[in-house]
Amino acid sequence: MKLSQFSEIMALAGTHHGGPRGISAKLKGGEWDAAALDRGDDRFLSGMTHAIFSSGFSWAVVEQKWPGFEKAFHGFNPRRVALYSDDDIARLIKDARIIRNGAKIQSTIRNARFVIETAKEHGSFGAFLKQWPTTDQIGLMEHLQKHASRLGGQTAMYFLRFNGWDSFILSKDVTRALVREGVLDKPATSKRALRAVQDAFNQWTKESGRPQREVSRILAWSVGPS
Repeated sequence: MKLSQFSEIMALAGTHHGGPRGISAKLKGGEWDAAALDRGDDRFLSGMTHAIFSSGFSWAVVEQKWPGFEKAFHGFNPRRVALYSDDDIARLIKDARIIRNGAKIQSTIRNARFVIETAKEHGSFGAFLKQWPTTDQIGLMEHLQKHASRLGGQTAMYFLRFNGWDSFILSKDVTRALVREGVLDKPATSKRALRAVQDAFNQWTKESGRPQREVSRILAWSVGPS
């Protein structure tokens, strides 16, 4: 399969979003925080929980309630959350400061244990993410899906992007662009399709010199105005 030059995709995005200047202006905003990988392990557990509770629910509601989540989960201290008992789960299910979803509450406890075990091996959870190459996001997502709780697919992508790792996100618009470019023929679910996506991103990031997150956003903009 011969991919389009990324300069062509960039030009197409520019026709919808004000040309090169418009694209540059849009790229200055967004969710990227270069220092996020240097944060404490509690922030990664918080980020996982935020992504999990946002999945299938209103992001605005989760954001509004988030200060309550931080208090209810003791600042997401992994060692404290990992030891939560049945009484703690019962307490949280009754706590109106959070979204009272029992399965997602229990996933937070399991993910606290995952963060602790990962930090034991790598020094910190941020160090673990730093050493994983961005050319293998699919492998990282497989690892998260296997070893963490409820952290697969889109949830994993949003967790990574919003917590400092250079992630592409297969949003509806990005998927539409990948179908247009012949990378996919439908939303990616199989390992083969996801590998084709990774190969395309690797080629475009190398060609353009841009990080995956920017390639992902420009792909989305190339399908039309938002």
